[in-house]
Amino acid sequence: MKAVIQRVSQASVTIEGLKVADIQHGLLVLVGFEDADTQEDIAWLTAKIANLRIFGDDNGVMNLSVKEIDGEMIIVSQFTLHALTKKGNRPSYIKASKPEIAIPLYEQFIVQMETELGKKVQTGQFGADMKVSLLNDGPVTIIIDSKNKE
Repeated sequence: MKAVIQRVSQASVTIEGLKVADIQHGLLVLVGFEDADTQEDIAWLTAKIANLRIFGDDNGVMNLSVKEIDGEMIIVSQFTLHALTKKGNRPSYIKASKPEIAIPLYEQFIVQMETELGKKVQTGQFGADMKVSLLNDGPVTIIIDSKNKE
């Protein structure tokens, strides 16, 4: 499971002209799944994201998590995070899970994140053509792979 976490001042998701998610201060999380992902990966990654200390404290030091600032979150499924680009110029997405595997993982990820945060998160729509807008704060962007726990 791979995730791109962006600290945002504002983010939204629009599908066919309709805004389906809209937050202010918080995180935009893009997440991609592969067949080898498990419930343990979901538990580890959601806890890691919810507790990342990437928000400024009173001294301007990144020392607070999204939980501690009561920030908002949008989670968007993005299979392209598993793009393989070694050969040629056209990415291969063979490592990305097919919908029958990815959708249940995505739904579990959302439920687990809501448990971690103690509140609802907003989401995109799996498989939809989404327009994602964000104002990256910092900018702060972090990439995490549950198969490479460094």
